[in-house]
Amino acid sequence: MKILALASTFPYPPTRGGTEVRTFNLLKYLQRHHQVTVLAQRDRAVSEADIDGLKSYVSDVVLFPEPPDPEPGLVPKATRFLESLLTATPANVWHHYCPQMQAWIDRCVDSGECDAITSEHSINEIFIRPQYRQKVRTVVNVHSSLCGWTRSHLESGITENIWRDRLYLNLILERYERRYPRKFDALVATTPEDGEQFRAIAPDADIRVVPNGVDLESFPMRDRDPGGYELAFVGAMDGPHNIDAARFFATEVLPHLQQRYPQAQFTIVGARPTPEVLALGDRPGVTVTGKVPSMVDYLHRAVACVVPLRAGYGIKNKTLEAMAAGVPTVASDRGLEGLSLPPDTTVSLRANSIAEYLEAIGRVFEDASLRAELSRNGRNLVETVYTWERAGECYERAIAPNALRQLKIQN
Repeated sequence: MKILALASTFPYPPTRGGTEVRTFNLLKYLQRHHQVTVLAQRDRAVSEADIDGLKSYVSDVVLFPEPPDPEPGLVPKATRFLESLLTATPANVWHHYCPQMQAWIDRCVDSGECDAITSEHSINEIFIRPQYRQKVRTVVNVHSSLCGWTRSHLESGITENIWRDRLYLNLILERYERRYPRKFDALVATTPEDGEQFRAIAPDADIRVVPNGVDLESFPMRDRDPGGYELAFVGAMDGPHNIDAARFFATEVLPHLQQRYPQAQFTIVGARPTPEVLALGDRPGVTVTGKVPSMVDYLHRAVACVVPLRAGYGIKNKTLEAMAAGVPTVASDRGLEGLSLPPDTTVSLRANSIAEYLEAIGRVFEDASLRAELSRNGRNLVETVYTWERAGECYERAIAPNALRQLKIQN
């Protein structure tokens, strides 16, 4: 099949963020049996080396310039909100819309140059016309429900503007996600929870769950238990859910932990730390690294990785990557969301309250056999369930069911 993949955010290198990691690895897998053309927007951070790197994994890359930043000021913001309200389309989706890209896609579909179109992340759905379904197979790789994400932030109280987000959720986002089934042959979610949310609004839709995976070569199993008292938290440090998690652990959990274990250290690892996160580095035992050359090196030297998320939605790469690296995890319900954890095996310790974190982390600090068990079981789970190979197979079935049947007959 000839597959056209729409990616408004450039999916290379695959270390840029969670969206890019998922997009790159799934498209890399599809290229094995199909011809994949990536249509993307190029922002200022994308270098020629990045473009050449992506071209080595897919058949072709077509680029358009990223739209300019939105005009500041109260009146432009009000205008954008009114446009979003009238069209049931979020403002950031409109911001990425490019008429030149739309015309290119129209020509591609009309001329029969593609057999399927994937919208990588829901932000790209604006380029899909309902009538495309008459000529090509259309699939949206949602990544994470915007309704679910916004509702989670509202419920946890970490949103920056409660009334704005409530209005967006009720007046725009719910209407926006309800129109997916009219445009796409299949909807791909990352977790069963996401899948059920879409099934509630579209009972007859073809909804597939394709979880995230881990590049096992990039996150190798550590070769030793470092022991000690260093804890790590990883992620992009400009996301509200990560900021809240880092602040919660550094200000509410760590001081109590240090009363029992004065040597306890908390390292916050990730790019783009906000001033709020950087300020945490002034607290005793807290280090904020900013962007690092290798995330796995920091994971390997930590006795455990904590995932104290209280908001967010969907499967968490940070949890899977720590498990793949053989690092024991202590995670919240949000941090473990969407994972198929075996009922008879201890893969991670779960904690949500301060007392639960203190108890779980204390066990990890003091019990080397428990650390070995968590390390081994976490790696085994990723190797058997959460590889990009397995995720790619599921994604291929969503995009190219007929082509897969023909491939099996030929083999």
